[in-house]
Amino acid sequence: MTNQAVIGTSVRRKEDYRFITGQGNYTDDINRPGQAHAHFLRSPHAFAKIKSINTKTASAMPGVVAIYTGQDMAADKVGGLICGWTVKGKDGQPHKAPRHDSIAVEYVRHVGDQVAVVIAETRAQARDAAEAIEVEYDVLAPAIDLRAALKPGAPQVHNDAPGNLCYDWDFGDKAATAAAFAKAAHITKVELVNNRLSPNPMEPRSAVAEYDRGTDTTTVYVTSQNPHVLRLILCAFVFGLPEHKVRVVAPDVGGGFGSKIFNYPEETVAFWAARKLRRPVKWTSDRSEAFLTDAHGRDHFTIAELAMDKDGKFLGLKVDTLANMGAYLSTFASAVPTYLYALLLAGQYTTPAIYAEVKAVFTNTAPVDAYRGAGRPEATYVVERIVEAAAREMKLDPAEIRRRNFIKPDAFPYQTPVACVYDSGQYELTLNEAMKAIDYAGFGARKAASAKQGKLRGIGISCYIEACGIAPSAVVGSLGAGVGLWESAKIRFNPTGSVCVYTGSHSHGQGHETTFAQLVSDKLGVPMDQIEVVHGDTAQIPMGMGTYGSRSLAVGGSAISKAADKLIEKGKKIAAHLMEASVNDVVYERGTFSVAGTDKQVPMAAVAFTAYVPHNYPADLEPGFEETAFYDPANFTFPSGCHIAEVEIDADTGVTKIANWVAVDDFGNVINPMIVEGQVHGGIAQGVGQALLEGVVYDTETGQLLTGSFLDYTMPRADDLPSFNVSMTHTPCPHNPLGVKGCGEAGAIAAPAALMNAITDALGTEAITMPATPLKVWQTIQATKPAMAAE
Repeated sequence: MTNQAVIGTSVRRKEDYRFITGQGNYTDDINRPGQAHAHFLRSPHAFAKIKSINTKTASAMPGVVAIYTGQDMAADKVGGLICGWTVKGKDGQPHKAPRHDSIAVEYVRHVGDQVAVVIAETRAQARDAAEAIEVEYDVLAPAIDLRAALKPGAPQVHNDAPGNLCYDWDFGDKAATAAAFAKAAHITKVELVNNRLSPNPMEPRSAVAEYDRGTDTTTVYVTSQNPHVLRLILCAFVFGLPEHKVRVVAPDVGGGFGSKIFNYPEETVAFWAARKLRRPVKWTSDRSEAFLTDAHGRDHFTIAELAMDKDGKFLGLKVDTLANMGAYLSTFASAVPTYLYALLLAGQYTTPAIYAEVKAVFTNTAPVDAYRGAGRPEATYVVERIVEAAAREMKLDPAEIRRRNFIKPDAFPYQTPVACVYDSGQYELTLNEAMKAIDYAGFGARKAASAKQGKLRGIGISCYIEACGIAPSAVVGSLGAGVGLWESAKIRFNPTGSVCVYTGSHSHGQGHETTFAQLVSDKLGVPMDQIEVVHGDTAQIPMGMGTYGSRSLAVGGSAISKAADKLIEKGKKIAAHLMEASVNDVVYERGTFSVAGTDKQVPMAAVAFTAYVPHNYPADLEPGFEETAFYDPANFTFPSGCHIAEVEIDADTGVTKIANWVAVDDFGNVINPMIVEGQVHGGIAQGVGQALLEGVVYDTETGQLLTGSFLDYTMPRADDLPSFNVSMTHTPCPHNPLGVKGCGEAGAIAAPAALMNAITDALGTEAITMPATPLKVWQTIQATKPAMAAE
């Protein structure tokens, strides 16, 4: 047993040894006896009717086991892929959800859409045979541009989604917002583009499916963030199978960022083909396929208006957003630009009236769904960009206008006008700490020094708020969610005192094997090296909802904490019996049971052993020492903070250098500060990528993906990033047992607005969109030169 506190300490990650020594077990590392390999023939066209598919030559090629088309899956009555969140529009009707077949049956609707699958003895043979398949297409004009797709006469992506409209949705008080604008002394208006992103996790998607005819069970190893949810979709909606006959295993997963939450066509086809062929089938994406078919993120066009009184006090906010859904609705796509977006438009401010309208649009592009932050970065970008613009128009310091509108610490719990009830926060504190850390007061001198060297310098603030641990289930169910959003945990003591923790959460880089072990060690007094965390296998763990939305610790960790509490309560009864004392007199502290006021003690290990060897045991207590708990949060958690970016721009080249970056975040209580800091670093890097470098681009005429490789899609590199100055304040969450809030997405939420506010400050204009590439920045400088000269 250990009496040393481990919560709040920077324990090195337990799992890193196997990763950095090449001992990880990723899906592509898994090979089953007798497996065949799948390769997909993909559409070269953004929109076309399939007139014929000739597989005769390809079928005769060496190693080919089978070739299947969408017609084969249709003949087997395989269901389409589903969207798991129903959004109702202004008319009260559910969103349009056209059928999404795993392999196209009649039409292909984006470049990369599946046309056929070849199953062969080797991956190379499958690829070669796919190139020999002859497909005759009737090529159609595609709808690519988000705004153009809504115009009359635009090509129709789906006949059952007229005008390419998935839904026309609104939220907030329209009348109250109109009244606020009517009495405004000043109105700021901005047009904003939230650029489309490719997730690019380190490990591409992969699936290995295996059918056991003897037991009539199917096992699929897959790169998934939520294996139980994937099993539910495959069983209940796609194949109509009982869940106990399907096992989903998500082993080590090399990054997800939301893109591995969803049910994709390829894993569905592998599952079906393995059952049909009675042999294992393996598919692994290459990078080209990943760019074409992994669900993209963001892709919003927004017009926002902020109404203020003469002193810069916010009166009302109107937001009108077009959100690109791509060609098909992905698993949770409908929720991202609605309930994960509009409910955060209050930001950290007391804006009394907010009204948002969102039109979701189908286009002939890859599906769009959750990507790190999922709606929260888009909301923060709208709020923080318009607040910065308003400050400039009102001739107020950007920090001052925020201070005038912050929710005060004594106002919590705070009911926003867009449904959320914020639990806690100290927004002015994080702003003040960030300003101090970056020497905000000294910025003027640094700007002047840059100007002497012919450089442009700017500073930008982003005060963000995030909603994590999406819940409670009853609320999200009323909003259209197709699943509950609770989490599960089981803690099992072995007779010798070691512990196995089974969690419904899933780790794909977050360090759960360390953080969860710290939590259990602190609660139960077991050394961390005696604790094993098990996740990702539906045959071993209790039903769980997986990991996304920074929910793992706030929801999954709380379930673990509840299971530990159950063990402690049972342990008190066993310890009381061993010490011949009343249960009411037994107290517990970090691995030791004692009788109050005496020196009698029993360690947790002895209690666990007694539970399995119950020779001296309470008569009315069942043996064994394991407990299961489910936790359904009472509310979201609301992490918040302030990021400030300072940039220097070379006016001759348009190159933006990040001179300094300060992040002050409030994540409530923190289990492992080192892991949290790493999460913040990674999030900022992705946010910097979005603001400066990244952007999925399609040819608007043909629908061809122009950014289909790392030669064309620019990822952030080490020399694009400064050393981040990261610190934290701590306002505990009042409604979960750990007081934690979530940290995984904060950097990606705060960073784009901070950086773009800094760039527009340096340029003296709002007329630039993400990504602010050197070319865009240079062009903006050239366009504003006459105005700058006139000043």
